Amino acid sequence: MGNIVAIVGRPNVGKSTFFNRLTETRQAIVDAMSGVTRDRHYGKVFWNGKEFSIIDTGGYVDGSADIYEEEIRKQVILAIEESDVVLFLVDVTGGITDLDETIAGMLRKIDKPVLLVVNKVDNAERLYESAVFYRLGLGETFPLSSINGSGTGELLDRLTALLVKDEAEEEEELPRFAVVGRPNVGKSSLVNALIGAERNIVTPVSGTTRDSIHTRYSRFNHDFYLVDTAGLRKKGKVKEDVEFYSVMRSVRAIEHADVCLLLLDATIGIEAQDVNIFRLIERNRKGVVVLVNKWDLVEKETQTMKQYREGILKRLEPFTDIPVLFISAITKQRIHKALEISMEVYEKRRKRIPTSRLNEVMLAVIGEHHPPAVKGKQVKIKYVAQLPTHNPSFAFYCNLPQYVRDPYKRFLENQLRKNFDFTGVPLNIFMRKK
Repeated sequence: MGNIVAIVGRPNVGKSTFFNRLTETRQAIVDAMSGVTRDRHYGKVFWNGKEFSIIDTGGYVDGSADIYEEEIRKQVILAIEESDVVLFLVDVTGGITDLDETIAGMLRKIDKPVLLVVNKVDNAERLYESAVFYRLGLGETFPLSSINGSGTGELLDRLTALLVKDEAEEEEELPRFAVVGRPNVGKSSLVNALIGAERNIVTPVSGTTRDSIHTRYSRFNHDFYLVDTAGLRKKGKVKEDVEFYSVMRSVRAIEHADVCLLLLDATIGIEAQDVNIFRLIERNRKGVVVLVNKWDLVEKETQTMKQYREGILKRLEPFTDIPVLFISAITKQRIHKALEISMEVYEKRRKRIPTSRLNEVMLAVIGEHHPPAVKGKQVKIKYVAQLPTHNPSFAFYCNLPQYVRDPYKRFLENQLRKNFDFTGVPLNIFMRKK
């Protein structure tokens, strides 16, 4: 379960550099994530034993001079809605601008923690100049330099102190399923079809965070939470940048789920934005089931389903061991099957393989296909163990872990999938020194 931290601020105050500094400092990095959108705007940060997601809102507006105040306002509203803590970045070299005043005015009204970060403070004189920002009425300032990193530690210390420990961990251990996808693929229809009018079987549970609603679903021998961030609560009609909006929404839902039901629109097919959301799920190591919705609207031929499935999996390579189901939220076609498959994926994600069995199978496989030699040195894998993590992770102990390349790791992953059935579950493969 993650906290979400958003960076807001007017253009050219150094948001991207700041974002890169936070996600790339060696000790602060977990998984610098690329490819969410045109650029890198979503990352994981690990500091003081706490992990959080960071989103740079600025990357979603093209940084041209004619940027409209309106665009920035929209982003700030969104960041406020979707995050747990807001970092407001200003630039000491530019002083306070009208746009800074506008943003500060919006941030003063909210009941979430806001930290005012003064960037480009890289000498004593600028430190003195940074005091002017107290005028924005947001309390203490955090002067720092994204370029050389000074001041970052103090900010991260304060930030991690503000992060909420998720109560979700204490709730009873029920699977959490999230319906995700870009706008208008039918998320609300699917959630409504599942929950239906039979409100008596559904008990809304107060969300683990202020924003995601968890609905308890218990019928047809299923018992799980539906993590609903499908926008069933109508937003204050913000004409949002659709791409940014759906990524922001998806991050929230994905982090609070065990299995994500990724919804596609059969009439449109798989688009770049669907792939982006899929990568988010994969990077967060959550179970995934792809549901192709509105299948009732597609003209069928004998090969349609098979070809359609192949087309989707082609776009999701290299992780293609995924269930793909063709459904219709409106006619309720196969929606219960979707739940069954999601439940299976959930169980696979929790599966523990006995160490003896794991070694018996994998060492035999490795015996037949050794890792390629590097610089004349032979890599010898002696032992395999499953690590005690939330999602399946395997350590292969060997003499020269640094020489094992990605293609061989993929080979090992495929063998694990073939022998132990991890359909729909991302796996972690680690090479460790024996």
